[in-house]
Amino acid sequence: MIEADPTSTQQNSKSATQIYNLWKTFDGHLQALKGVNLDVQMGEMVGLIGTSGSGKSTLLRHVSGLVASDLRPECKVSVFGQTVQSGGQIQSDVREIRARIGFVFQQFNLVSRMSVLKNVLVGRLAQIPKYRSFFSLFTRDEKLSAIQALNRVGLSDQAAQRASTLSGGQQQRVAIARALQQQAKIILADEPIASLDPESARLVMETLRELNQKDQITVIVSLHQINFASQFCPRIVALKSGEIVFDGAAADLSNDQLRWIYDSEDNLESMLIPNKMSNESKMFE
Repeated sequence: MIEADPTSTQQNSKSATQIYNLWKTFDGHLQALKGVNLDVQMGEMVGLIGTSGSGKSTLLRHVSGLVASDLRPECKVSVFGQTVQSGGQIQSDVREIRARIGFVFQQFNLVSRMSVLKNVLVGRLAQIPKYRSFFSLFTRDEKLSAIQALNRVGLSDQAAQRASTLSGGQQQRVAIARALQQQAKIILADEPIASLDPESARLVMETLRELNQKDQITVIVSLHQINFASQFCPRIVALKSGEIVFDGAAADLSNDQLRWIYDSEDNLESMLIPNKMSNESKMFE
């Protein structure tokens, strides 16, 4: 495995998420993750790459506590120093931890019949009294905050529209605004641009990068588009068959390494990074 110098990727001394010896097996035999160890520092923007089925989505779902690991005592996931899960058991206070985690799904996960503004307001539900949450009662300040979040992603003028009327790229930016309204300290984005055209994909990635750089929100984003990963994510983590096989600076990722990581892809050559010297071979462990 190729690893970067830790000093080149750590922006401060505190971890946003730490993953220790994470294993996940589905249906008793399909190993999705195999002893994954990963430490992402606060303020980093990390791109997860790898083929479909390599473990990217499964890894993100473990960080958010949506999926429990195998029943191994050494498996542990923490976010901002709080344990999300340990030994295959999700912690009882995970709802409190999730309030700090914004999750952006590939399929937007918006309520199509609700207005854009109400979809963003949903991001605050975990932080308000249950009776207000049940009746969707939001204060004037919370509504103003939601408008400001929409303004950050360039969609404040769409606040009154139904979510279903927006394009895919716009809906994905609404999902990011919802994470802002949630006051998330870390955003996990699972293939957020997979179904978008190149221009919409660029806008979504620029929005994530702006939040990372201006707000110091930690971003971990899984991507199938290698060119976007290398352009927007200073640090790249590559998975292959459930194992991390590259963890380092995007600038250090060569096309020879990508050929090895994506060796089963039919359209491999079209996925390579332009202007990279393809003859730079590196050894893998």
